[in-house]
Amino acid sequence: MEEFHKVRRLPPYVFEQVNRLKASARSRGADIVDLGMGNPDLPTPKAIVDKLCEVVRDPRTHRYSSSRGIPGLRRAQANYYARRFGVKLNPDTQVVATLGSKEGFANMAQAITAPGDVILCPNPTYPIHAFGFIMSGGVIRSLQVEPDDGFIPALERGVRHSIPKPLALILNYPSNPTALVASLDFYKDVVAFAKKNDIIILSDLAYSEIYFDGNPPPSVLQVPGAVDVCVEFTSMSKTFSMPGWRMGFAVGNERLISALTRVKSYLDYGAFTPIQVAAAHALNGDGADIAEVRDIYHKRRDVMVDAFGRAGWTIPAPAASMFAWAPIPEPFRHLGSLEFSKLLIEHADVAVAPGVGFGEHGDDFVRVALVENEHRIRQAARNIKRFLSTSAKQPNNVVPLSAHR
Repeated sequence: MEEFHKVRRLPPYVFEQVNRLKASARSRGADIVDLGMGNPDLPTPKAIVDKLCEVVRDPRTHRYSSSRGIPGLRRAQANYYARRFGVKLNPDTQVVATLGSKEGFANMAQAITAPGDVILCPNPTYPIHAFGFIMSGGVIRSLQVEPDDGFIPALERGVRHSIPKPLALILNYPSNPTALVASLDFYKDVVAFAKKNDIIILSDLAYSEIYFDGNPPPSVLQVPGAVDVCVEFTSMSKTFSMPGWRMGFAVGNERLISALTRVKSYLDYGAFTPIQVAAAHALNGDGADIAEVRDIYHKRRDVMVDAFGRAGWTIPAPAASMFAWAPIPEPFRHLGSLEFSKLLIEHADVAVAPGVGFGEHGDDFVRVALVENEHRIRQAARNIKRFLSTSAKQPNNVVPLSAHR
């Protein structure tokens, strides 16, 4: 039977191949150190859980909630932006709660995309940035991802060679998967370009609080006038270790927020009210929970860079995010990221995310997530050291076991 049109537009899910191998290895009793999926292992802070438990006992909170977010939650998000970025937002018109930033991106694509609209998108990038628009009928034009002097010329080429003119530009700094960070000066240049060319900016700021060099990553909305063309998406998943709670936000341009809110009103009734109340409680906190999470990821990053380096795999230290963007060791680079990821599962009991899953320009890299404790990260490094030393002696014998099946 022929696949449906939208399904045909989606490529095979690369990560599923790794997940199947991982499950198979575990079924055989292998102890897989899983550094693949960006699924935080840290518990949600006790005060947030306690607030949820308190509110859930009130049966009035068990009814349908508000798709756009309860007023107290939207005010809490606006206050967070005021404290953290010095950005003033109207919680009634410039803030909408989403079921995580992923849902927000997908429904924004539904709200603003007409068939054939061109979207300028980084490559590599988090898959929903591109496929949310592809599923909505859009066309993706890939861009380099480095926030440097080459970015604006790349934008200029993207506009010059796109018919029709691009509708929107996706930004994601700190980046998933590359962990690159943008400066406020970079955002100023991009906002000026977007205004000149009448392009919408959609910024993913999910990792704004996970940084390690002492300089908090900025928001594009800090640029004067950015709100005229920009919406920014944030998530509580990493900042507060709340991935399963599915709580995020879109903030910024009133027209775009209104369009997203209207689409969402047809699709959901919002997160469970006790989750929204607990999320507001988290946002209104003193920041100690955020600092603790940041410190844990910082220590894990340092252990990973040191231990993997000693094992023979040099990985650049990420300045932010909960990921390292790791170049595939030279003897294996010709295999590509998917086959190398399979090798690590089958010969080192370590799972990582193949870079090609984030775009074809990521195929020389794998993404390593800091989602295991320091002991497990060192264990992964020991396994990798054995694998690399063995493969150096018998390089022709190290092939994915799956190739024989």
